[in-house]
Amino acid sequence: MQQPPREARQPTQPMRPQQASPPPYEETYSLPYEEPVTAPYEESVAAPRPLDDETVALRLPDAPRIAKRATGAAVPVPGGRAARRKAARRHGRRGGAQEPLESQEAQDPREAAEEASQAPLSRMEARRAARARKPSAGVIASRVIGEVFITTGVLMLLFVTYQLWWSNVRAHQQAGSAAHHLQQDWANGKRNPGTFAPGQGFAILHIPKLDVVAPIAEGTSKTKVLDRGMVGHYGEGATKTAMPDAKTGNFGLAGHRNTHGEPFRYINRLQPGDQIVVETQDDYYVYEMTSILPVTQPSNTSVLDPIPKGSTFTKPGRYITLTTCTPEFTSKYRMIVWGKMVEDRPRSKGKPDALVN
Repeated sequence: MQQPPREARQPTQPMRPQQASPPPYEETYSLPYEEPVTAPYEESVAAPRPLDDETVALRLPDAPRIAKRATGAAVPVPGGRAARRKAARRHGRRGGAQEPLESQEAQDPREAAEEASQAPLSRMEARRAARARKPSAGVIASRVIGEVFITTGVLMLLFVTYQLWWSNVRAHQQAGSAAHHLQQDWANGKRNPGTFAPGQGFAILHIPKLDVVAPIAEGTSKTKVLDRGMVGHYGEGATKTAMPDAKTGNFGLAGHRNTHGEPFRYINRLQPGDQIVVETQDDYYVYEMTSILPVTQPSNTSVLDPIPKGSTFTKPGRYITLTTCTPEFTSKYRMIVWGKMVEDRPRSKGKPDALVN
């Protein structure tokens, strides 16, 4: 059987069109054109890292973080952590939809506060903020009360300082000046024994054991005598007592126990036998302490009688009575100290032993 020619044996299927062969490669110095791909954000050159404040040394910049374009290509992300976080919120991760805030990286509290402060406030929020800044009535009242308490405390402190310190300083100056002038008058012969006007000094009291030297003035006026650091003689009215030169009688004296010179502050420390000296222009009258009455009523004037009630004296004599307030820093009660004269020494014979030793 005769075979068909070779061309007739080819398959009946249509033949694939032949692809055009690529043109021959030509050597050039240019790259083939490619369509540019737009990135979600442009790449910027990061600024150099500032000097380290602590070591004053340069440091290499951190390696740039890598982000991905929408096409999947890796692109370095400029800026710091805040810029990367804002870019992630704007474009979402991997170019997709933005994820919920809970899935994003936690925001720095300081940055959140800064963003909140920069955000404009509505009218209602501005009013609420203004009301919150304005102090309430309770706060204003507490401030006023606090200032009143502080002012009162300062005034009380100044008053206490005056009473306990400055009044003593001033009274000691006045008493010392009065005693000095009295001794000068005695030396010049300007004063003579006799009746003295209220507030006039006529003698000097010495209590060696207590280191007390105080002028004695007529009367017990608080402003004219006692507050000036002097000792007052009961010489007026129903409480009038004898003078030290009397043949018999009770020489009564009063003085402050606290403040204004406080000459009688420690008379409670006197013991029987301790000497008390009254110096006048012509004589030194020396007494010995005999007894003490720690507490009595201010109205008990019988302690100033010629024979004082409550003392150890039973017959007329030449006595001395010292009175002052008690307890300390109060005037509720009175303390009484009694003494008996043991020597009447003329000045011509010199000072008694109690003032020499």
